[in-house]
Amino acid sequence: MNKKEYSEYVKRKARKSPITKNCSFAFLIGGLICTLAHGLKNIYLSFDLDERSASSLVSVTLILITAVLTGIGVFDNIAKVAGAGTIVPITGFANAVSSAAIDNKSEGYVLGVGAKMFVIAGPVIVFGLLSGAIYGVIYYIVGVFL
Repeated sequence: MNKKEYSEYVKRKARKSPITKNCSFAFLIGGLICTLAHGLKNIYLSFDLDERSASSLVSVTLILITAVLTGIGVFDNIAKVAGAGTIVPITGFANAVSSAAIDNKSEGYVLGVGAKMFVIAGPVIVFGLLSGAIYGVIYYIVGVFL
């Protein structure tokens, strides 16, 4: 079978992705997560917390909820339906860290959970810090010359 025949074979056999449905679910569930976050922020602000403290508590609460839902196996089912709607917000990061920790618990707390927890999250942290540093340098240079 040559390359052209193989390409045609794959096109015939490949299942068509329901892109409209997938995008709709990602938008709706991602929006629900953001709405939940905004509601939590309003609740925390009602306790006379400043904006920064309330925002920090929202992040911590979303991470906690995601870790618990990942631990009991519910978050994966939500993610199957929502796709990128759960990956993009902080919930995706929390799921990546807690999933790796849960998967490697049998190897022990130090060599399993501790060492493997940041296998996925580590590159994200490094990329985020590097991107922030590059952005900061560009922002500084633009500020000096403009």
